[in-house]
Amino acid sequence: MFERLRRAYLRRKLQDERFAFLFDEPSFEEYVAYDCETTGLNPKKDEIISIGAVKIVGNKVKVSEKFEVMVKPRAAVAEESIKIHHIRNCDLEGAMEPRAAIEAFLEFIGNRPLVGYYLEFDVAMINRYTKEFLKTSLPNPQIEVSAMYFDAKNDVFGGKNVDLKFESIMRELDLPMFGQHSAFYDALMTALIFVKLSKKHAK
Repeated sequence: MFERLRRAYLRRKLQDERFAFLFDEPSFEEYVAYDCETTGLNPKKDEIISIGAVKIVGNKVKVSEKFEVMVKPRAAVAEESIKIHHIRNCDLEGAMEPRAAIEAFLEFIGNRPLVGYYLEFDVAMINRYTKEFLKTSLPNPQIEVSAMYFDAKNDVFGGKNVDLKFESIMRELDLPMFGQHSAFYDALMTALIFVKLSKKHAK
């Protein structure tokens, strides 16, 4: 009930009808795992510089249906941020303008549920732009893989101490770590976690 009210509220705020499809009822047959690289960790002032995403259909990660863009920030990327994501200012010279990048991302995700690792931050970053461009926030259902993993490893009382570091989850689930750090590869590994945990839950 609350989710329907939230979606209705966000739908009323939408000021660009081209994106009304975001509010279609999701089928939960397809998902999108995504990740952002940013200039910092404050969604109120920092910017997205890269978005990576991949579709999940059934129990398959559709690597052929991926989304990967570099986004041009309004200010130069600080050296401290470059040390983390290794995206230099020169790497962003041919990047997409923020509005075009966000609109392309919205077209890619559609009304599909979103999957992520500490997804709340990535959604907050996207919402910073959708609030500016569309006057509303993402209505898509959100699935946090660290929460799925915690539930899978815990008992009914939730009292166990579970290591939720990304590398630890990948290792425990016997999934491959891709050495090339990027928004897309992080999204791809997150998708693999989701599929593996979904299969375990279905048993």
